[in-house]
Amino acid sequence: MTRLAFIGGGNMARSLIGGLLKTGVAAASINVAEPLAEARHALGREFGVACYAENRLAAAEAEVIVLAVKPQIMPAIHTELQDSLQRHRPLLISIAAGVRLDQLERWFGASLPIVRCMPNTPALIGAGATGLCANSRVSPPQKALAQHILDAAGITRWIDDEALMDTVTALSGSGPAYFFALVEAMEAAAVAQGLPRDSARALAAQTCLGAGRMLVEGGEDPAVLRQRVTSPNGTTQAALESFAANGLARIVARAMAAATERGAALAAALDTSA
Repeated sequence: MTRLAFIGGGNMARSLIGGLLKTGVAAASINVAEPLAEARHALGREFGVACYAENRLAAAEAEVIVLAVKPQIMPAIHTELQDSLQRHRPLLISIAAGVRLDQLERWFGASLPIVRCMPNTPALIGAGATGLCANSRVSPPQKALAQHILDAAGITRWIDDEALMDTVTALSGSGPAYFFALVEAMEAAAVAQGLPRDSARALAAQTCLGAGRMLVEGGEDPAVLRQRVTSPNGTTQAALESFAANGLARIVARAMAAATERGAALAAALDTSA
């Protein structure tokens, strides 16, 4: 039984813990460090995992430490973990957006095996999407272990070029918010045309769920699926032409670029503040 320690008990840690437990991982093998008493007690009640106020206590016997804290907190926690890191040489898995492998090595130790990953919140329901990259100290078994942990919450993809991890963050890490914003806009437009809000929300959400399932389960190109829905001179074509006229592709590209640049900026800010 691999001993896991989560440093930070926020939404993403909760997503991963919930996914792991659903795959049969024993709650007794998971420790969580969470400084807020209310959140700590809620984690213990919901998942049955051991929760601690101090990082060093949660990480004491861990073979894998999942760093689930905000990027700006990362430089400050290494001293609390130093004893465990030196004693057990655990596999470190970081889910902090924008934090590079070289930064993690500088803070926690260049000789440690470290995996940087970017999961997303649908991991809570087993539908997550995670990009991972590893430093040269990660052995094949450790790589498989890291993938197993993240696979419990959805799909995983290894990224060989770490520079592309900011793109992964912009695509799948931030992507659920883009989807929710689209559903909000669809719902609001339908309500403005007179549809009751509960019906508008249910129809919009189910439509997006069905379209997503067709895309994932059918394995076909989204362009092919789009074309099948689009009858010449029909309602769908009218909507798509409106999207095109208003520059939907450019809007998405600019949004993705902004998110990617922000990820790089977060990392650069840590270089200057650490």
